[in-house]
This record gives sequence, structure tokens and C-alpha cells, in this order.
Amino acid sequence: MALLAPLNLIDSLLLKFFSEQTVNYVIWPFIQIGAVVTITALWVAYATYLERKISAFIQARLGPMRVGPWGLLQPIADGLKLLVKEDFIPENADRWVFFVAPYIAVVAAFIVMAVVPFGPDWAVITDVNIGVLFVLAVSSVGVLALILAGWSSNSKYALLGALRSSAQMVSYEVSMGLAIIGALMFARTLSLSGIVASQQSDSIWFFVYQPIGFIIFLISGIAENNRAPFDLAEAESELVAGFHTEYSGFRWSLFFMAEYAAMVVVTAVATTLYLGGWYFPFVYRFTEAKGFHNAYVVVSLIVFLAKAGLLLYLYFWLRWTLPRFRYDQLMDLGWKWLLPASLINIVVTAIAVVVLQGLNESGIHTIDSIAGGLNLTPSGKVIAILFGFGNLLLSAVILSLINWRSRDFNLKKQRRQIRLVDLPKGRAAVKPVSEEPELSKV
Repeated sequence: MALLAPLNLIDSLLLKFFSEQTVNYVIWPFIQIGAVVTITALWVAYATYLERKISAFIQARLGPMRVGPWGLLQPIADGLKLLVKEDFIPENADRWVFFVAPYIAVVAAFIVMAVVPFGPDWAVITDVNIGVLFVLAVSSVGVLALILAGWSSNSKYALLGALRSSAQMVSYEVSMGLAIIGALMFARTLSLSGIVASQQSDSIWFFVYQPIGFIIFLISGIAENNRAPFDLAEAESELVAGFHTEYSGFRWSLFFMAEYAAMVVVTAVATTLYLGGWYFPFVYRFTEAKGFHNAYVVVSLIVFLAKAGLLLYLYFWLRWTLPRFRYDQLMDLGWKWLLPASLINIVVTAIAVVVLQGLNESGIHTIDSIAGGLNLTPSGKVIAILFGFGNLLLSAVILSLINWRSRDFNLKKQRRQIRLVDLPKGRAAVKPVSEEPELSKV
């Protein structure tokens, strides 16, 4: 029953030793940060297990089964193996940069979680009024770690992987940033907690207003995380292992910890912006409205984790379903398709907002208020949804007109145009037996 009643035991105990400001602004944030870091680290450990199990399910295999029941202790065994492995540093590498690069990648991924609202009240570490800008700025630091790792390794494979990764991440960050603008027009705030509150007050998720924005954001996030089918920075058939070719042991595992943590960041931000965050219908009515505040926070936290978990499953599903893109296809998708689509989404969303405001001023009640975002009436919601899904058709038509002469993605036509080349045949290195002169009889 502890979750169903106001629980202030820890707070009252801390107030006996510290002042109220110290408890609210120092101790509780440290407790929250420790909980988020611990849960994320456990997720990173068991994400490898989940991915191997999901890939085994897709390929009709069993996956890890040896260590522990159903292989549940496999991540612990992998972690111990990486800790005891010898750590190599190339002889001509820049040792300090080589040493620091993986830690930059991990720190950049973990810091972003400080502004992600995992739930109401004490499930939020901090709420800043520029949370979206903070996420975009700090998450961009991760690309510096990959560039430093590739450059400091003094290896052509690592350097090529780092250059590929930097070009890829910069390209898709443009589309990701522009895709967010449509949701911000409805939320009217840059605070992530404010965006969730706007969806809660409007009793609708922004996904139905911004379906194309959600799709662009998700594709751009997968590409920015260097996940298949966008894992050109780690193409083992071309670059051995990409930017981390020269890394070994625990430092090698830090890059994968940063990758899985970045996956959590992308799914958490996508859940916050487009899937209502921790908001779910009727949860407030059956918990907070009846006085069960802590139960409300816990259930909302579970709702958030469930939504993010579905998006994380999509990461695994795509990796073991789609083949890797060619590099020219990767860049064309970002610049020729996602970037124009995100610009079209901004224009259509702006037109939709102007139309809703114009109808409201002309006597058709479409907007309830703009205090906590653009709160629409039922008729206003219908109009916004029609604009959102009509934008899918409009974007498809415009992108087809833009790219109708492009053959990069017409794989069927490319296969038809493949012709075997007749190479000129040179002289044989060894003469056939029939052409050799007969040996004189002795």
C-alpha cells in the first residue's frame, strides 16, 4: 500500500539532516540521476541479450541459452569478459585522444536524460524551458567522439568510418531538427514536460497531428545512431569495424554502451514529442483523482517505458529485416527525401494553425485556449488530423515530382540494366599441354 498513499518518509528523514533547499536541489536530483544511470546501464547490458533473442526468433534460432536459465546471465558473462581482456593502444595513435573519445560518447548520451520527463512529479529530474534545444545540442556532441576515435587511431579504416559517421549524423540531424518544429507549433513550448502537458490537456497525442513528422524523426534518429540499415560507419565488409576498429576490451564496449544509450534517448524523445510521453487516457482518473499520487507517478512511468520499449523493438526488428543501404542511397534519402519532406511538413502545419485560428476568429469554435499549448475543440481536432494525414499524400506527390528522374532507389530498374562485361582474354601464364613441344626421346 506504500504506492497508494502519500509517501514522505524519505523526505522527512532527509530534512532532519539537511535544509529544504539542499534536499530539493541537491540530494533528490542526485538520487534521480543515480536511478536513471543505473537503469540505463542495466538496459544497455540486457539490450544485447534482447537483440540476440529477437534476431534468433526472426531467424528461427534459440539465441543465448548456455549461461543461466534461458541465457539471462549472458550479459554479465560478456561484461566480465570485456573487463579482463587486454586493452591495446596502437603504437602511433594519439594516446590521450584515443583514451578520452569513448568517454565523451557515453557522457553525451547520458547527459540528455537529465531533461527527459519519464513521468510526472518526482519522475522528472529537471524541467528546463529549452529542453528540446538542450537535447539537440548535447546529443550532437556524440559525433565528436566518433571523429576523435577514428582520427586518433591512426588507421585508414577507422578514419574512413569516422568521416562516414560524421557526414551521416550531420545530414540526418538537419531533418530531425526540422521534423520537431511541427509538434512545437501545437505545443507552443520548448519544454519537454510542457509538451507532454500540452498533449495531456488536449487529450490527444501529437502523432495524429504530425504523422509524417514522427516518421521523419524516427528514421533520422535510427540513422543518427548508426543502426542498420544505416550502419555505414561500421560496415564490416568494407571497413573491418569502422571508427572503433583499433579499440579493444572495456573501452571498445563503451562505444556500444553509448550507442544503446543513444537509442534510449531517441525513443524517449520520440515518445515525449509524438506519443504523449507518460500520458495515457484514464490513468489520472483512476489514480490521482482518487488521491493515489504515488500510484499515478508509478503507472505513468510504466506507460512511458512501455511506449519507449515498443520503439526500441522497432530498432531490433529493422536491423534483422532490412539490408544495409549503399552510401549514395543513404545520403540521397537524407537530402532528397527527408529534408524536403520536413520542410513541406513545416509549411503544411503552419497553414493548418493559421486556418484553425482563422476559423476560430470567424465564429467556428476550433480552439479552446492557447495557454498550455494549442488546445483544440473536437471540430478543431478533426481539421488538424485531416491536415496531418493529408500532408502524407501531399508529401508523397511532391517528393515524387522532385525525384522522378532519380534512379538511385529504383532497384528493379537497376537489376534489369545489369549486363555482364566481356573482358579481353590475355595469354595464358602456362601453355596448355597440347601446345608444349614433345620431349625428344632419349
